[in-house]
Amino acid sequence: MASRRAASYKDVLAPYEQAQTWRGMTQVATSLLPYLALTVASYLTLGDSLALTVLLVFPAAGFLVRTFVVFHDCTHGSLLPSRKANARVGALLGLFVLTPFAQWRHEHAVHHATSGDLDRRGVGDVYTLTVAEYHAKPWRSRLAYRLFRNPLVMFGLGPIFAMVVGPRVAGIGPGARPRLRRSVLITDAVLAGVCTLLGLLLGWLTLVEIWAPSALLAGSAGIWLFYVQHQFEDAYWASGQDWDYADAALRGSTYLRLPKVLQFFTASIGLHHVHHLNAKIPNYHLARAHASHPAFATVPTLTIADGMRAVRFKLWDERSGKLVTFAQARRSLARARVAAAVLAAEA
Repeated sequence: MASRRAASYKDVLAPYEQAQTWRGMTQVATSLLPYLALTVASYLTLGDSLALTVLLVFPAAGFLVRTFVVFHDCTHGSLLPSRKANARVGALLGLFVLTPFAQWRHEHAVHHATSGDLDRRGVGDVYTLTVAEYHAKPWRSRLAYRLFRNPLVMFGLGPIFAMVVGPRVAGIGPGARPRLRRSVLITDAVLAGVCTLLGLLLGWLTLVEIWAPSALLAGSAGIWLFYVQHQFEDAYWASGQDWDYADAALRGSTYLRLPKVLQFFTASIGLHHVHHLNAKIPNYHLARAHASHPAFATVPTLTIADGMRAVRFKLWDERSGKLVTFAQARRSLARARVAAAVLAAEA
């Protein structure tokens, strides 16, 4: 439940909730159209200039990241004034980022409601164990966790799972909500039809050569963005009654300070603390909302270099209240065992 402190920001942020149709559609146009144009250009240069084709991968990936953030705004109903328009535009954009709109909207809403809550981990977040939980697990589980948190796996194989595999099967198992199941199945059917048509027209190898490099690069960038928004040394985690919505937003979400060009490609999602306080604020108002209250100047602020270093942190140490590396976790456990032994001896 939202805290009183979170409610106190409501009046401050309310003016920035107002979505504008022309701004929202401009966001779509400046995200999707350049991505499509660059994809076509990649196809046209594929057999003539490998260097140019490779060069086109990077801006194409940037515009695909931007497309995903605009899709993300649609899931919050914040991009456009109309709920129905957000759903329709979001469903269309979801095809380009391979993501079922209704299913992802549901999981992401759970993420916003539970971010930083140790008792409600596991939906829409980066799987995180505490130091005690990690050391209590058998060696096979510890090895699996280490592999999962390895940067080569998370940012290398992660995009394949997050974009290609996971969304195809999410929400269709036993007990799944019919509406969410339909979202997944319809998206999968449309994507299968489109991919089959393009594969027959262009050739399957050509289709993969055009689509995969920019898509996987965008996926890696997107996972890193999501990672550093909540995974950093002084991150916020709490249990039960100690968990607070405002603290989760202001202490557990970062302000990722990016150069202007990268802020454009990420559609200002680096202003994540404001977004978590009020997800109804469209991305094109986040910068002004950030400047509206002095408290926002004190939130955790990361540069790109800080974000790269944050990848080292793997476990939540409840004793220190910080995310720690595996080496730090071992030292913390050793100190705890020494302290326990001393207390036992004194008793």
